[in-house]
Amino acid sequence: MLQVNIHGPDDVRLDSAPEPVAGANDIVLRTGACGICGSDLTYIAMGGLPTGTSQPAVMALGHEFAGTVEKVGHAVRGIVPGQRVVVDPMAADNIGNGGPEGAFAPRLLVRNARPGVNVHAVPAGMPFERAALVEPLSVAMHAVNTAAPLAGDRVVVYGAGCIGLGAVIALRHKGVDEIAVVDFSDERLRRARALGATVTINPKRDDVLARLREAHGGGDVYGIPTAGSNVYIEAAGATAAFEEIVRIAPVGARVVVVSVHKKPAALDLQVVLMKELVIKGSIGYPREFPEVIGMLEDPRIDVGPVISHRYALVDFMAALQTARDADVSAKVMITFDA
Repeated sequence: MLQVNIHGPDDVRLDSAPEPVAGANDIVLRTGACGICGSDLTYIAMGGLPTGTSQPAVMALGHEFAGTVEKVGHAVRGIVPGQRVVVDPMAADNIGNGGPEGAFAPRLLVRNARPGVNVHAVPAGMPFERAALVEPLSVAMHAVNTAAPLAGDRVVVYGAGCIGLGAVIALRHKGVDEIAVVDFSDERLRRARALGATVTINPKRDDVLARLREAHGGGDVYGIPTAGSNVYIEAAGATAAFEEIVRIAPVGARVVVVSVHKKPAALDLQVVLMKELVIKGSIGYPREFPEVIGMLEDPRIDVGPVISHRYALVDFMAALQTARDADVSAKVMITFDA
């Protein structure tokens, strides 16, 4: 079978790999769909994740996936062939995140499979590409849960990539109506509006603070103008975005950082003090998989705008080029004949 592997910095290949074999405690999945994640692009640029003192010789790629159980080890309980499932890759030996397996392959070994822990059932009728969004949407849901929004909150999401768009979906699901999204890409902002964002702002032509004050009201802190938006989810990964949030947020605002920042951001602690800001980080999905699966079981939840492109595994290199173009792509999905 074919398997996507990283061999070094910016060296990713479709390799021939042996079909996986399930041990007593393992299962083998037939992959239905797997999304390309922003972290995949980072891993490729890095040449893989470091293991100890050196880079791995080869790193398998792919962690946002759904599939059908094909084979079950004799000691596995509660998982049966034919079942549609999603897998928590961090709880399953870091699938696609430095572990020995990756889901950009037609079949995948899941070691030490445990139902409700690292393997989660999804409805038989749920499309694979919808189910494959459980992992990234769980990242977004955890950020939203960390922000603990109330229905009347006025929320700003910085960054309309997959996680930012997922935050819009989760916020709407929790009853939040006033959602502004800030991004430099008009295409991504269009997708945010389709998912329920009430205000979209492009800093290339818009004054962010003025637009937020127009939409959410505003005030001032010791003469410094602020927006009335009281919850901020920073999913842009840009230091300027975080610093702007601290500058324009009102007293008591809650700020959640869910993006990976590659360099430090300046933080004016005097401003944090004066505004009594609450700043939290959010990483992964310690408890969100079941919540997101439940959300996606509701057919009224539209996730279509999140998926921008679909490719077959043999066209992975073209898919990768598309995923690297943030102006035209959102979630690029690799689909399989499953």
